[in-house]
Amino acid sequence: MISFTPLKTLQNVEFRNLLTGRFFIVLAFRMLATLLGWWVYQLTKDPFSIGLIGLSEVIPAVSCALYAGHVIDMNEKKRLLLICNYAYIFLIGLLLIPAFFNVEMHFNGHEITYYIYGVIFFTGIARAFIGPIVPSMIPKIVKKENLPNAITLNQAAFLISSVCGHAAGGLLIGYFGVKWTLIVIISLIFIASLFFWQLKQQHSEHKKENVKVMESMREGISYIFKTKEILGALCLDMFAVLFGGAVAMIPVFATDILDAGAEGFGLLNAASDIGSMCIITILALVPLRKNQGKILLAVVAGFGLCIIGFGLSKLYWLSFIFLVMSGMLDGISVVIRGTIVQLKTPDHIRGRVLSVNSIFIMSSNEMGQFESGLMAKLLGVVRSVVFGGSMTVLVALLVAGTNPKLRKMNY
Repeated sequence: MISFTPLKTLQNVEFRNLLTGRFFIVLAFRMLATLLGWWVYQLTKDPFSIGLIGLSEVIPAVSCALYAGHVIDMNEKKRLLLICNYAYIFLIGLLLIPAFFNVEMHFNGHEITYYIYGVIFFTGIARAFIGPIVPSMIPKIVKKENLPNAITLNQAAFLISSVCGHAAGGLLIGYFGVKWTLIVIISLIFIASLFFWQLKQQHSEHKKENVKVMESMREGISYIFKTKEILGALCLDMFAVLFGGAVAMIPVFATDILDAGAEGFGLLNAASDIGSMCIITILALVPLRKNQGKILLAVVAGFGLCIIGFGLSKLYWLSFIFLVMSGMLDGISVVIRGTIVQLKTPDHIRGRVLSVNSIFIMSSNEMGQFESGLMAKLLGVVRSVVFGGSMTVLVALLVAGTNPKLRKMNY
């Protein structure tokens, strides 16, 4: 029987270390995303340049994801997690060069932008590995009956760090500038590694010599396509967030439409995560006990409607409310999707399934960022956001009509 006891799950020291490490590293990643969007837009004044940040990361991340899943399932996970952690420190450290020595090296705005794209390309490779590692470790750390609760707590930690990262990123940029914000980001990733060192090793259940890489990757893909609940949830996530990625255009709204400045930009950027954090806290105490499939479909459609409202709003406070509401609905969606994927996936294939899951997530978020930038260039910023929200609602309706297993899903 599934148990919903948050405090009991947090008594697990190893789970706390994993959760705390992830908190700090996601905090750093969200601050970096906030910084890059602001930095690149200030350098170019072109919304499309923001979209290219996501494209620079998603191409290597998606390309490497299937192989990353194979590597995760076949190797010791703690070691891989630490390697990725320190790879990020090195790569983000490279951004200090244009940040600190721009005047001496006479970089212009476009040269710095291309340099940023190059660095982010390599972080995409590291992300292909680090994304699935943490969730693949959770089922080995907590008991099965506590797994839904652990997923909720993991997502709560993610969202709290996202809120703090977005807001802190904007505030630090406003008060201390890009270069010192980068120093803080690198320090946070190093702190995360200290908690990851405290984890126990998690060795593979496979013998490497008995597993071929292509067969291994095909096994993961095949399992997802056979499990309609997982496939439907992942498709819903990918296409809905792909079209509903209004957050990517927040630097443009904050600067040109709402006149909010760096501080207002940071808070606006954190608004959806604030909503998600509030609803995740509620779900940790009062979990969803039935009709999770129908609820998932309903909240994704509601998310799309909130994105439409944000695109049409000309008032800062109203835009903030729409983003908070979108975050609350997305938070419910994330918990349901995460629980479905973990409960329906056997341990021996978990890394590969979660890597495919990461492809869907990265495709939706980073390709959504690119799509938002492209559509903003073609349609204008406001019309592109309204179009994206409308497509999100349409995707929810299509999945509801074509996937009865997901619609009837209960856990």
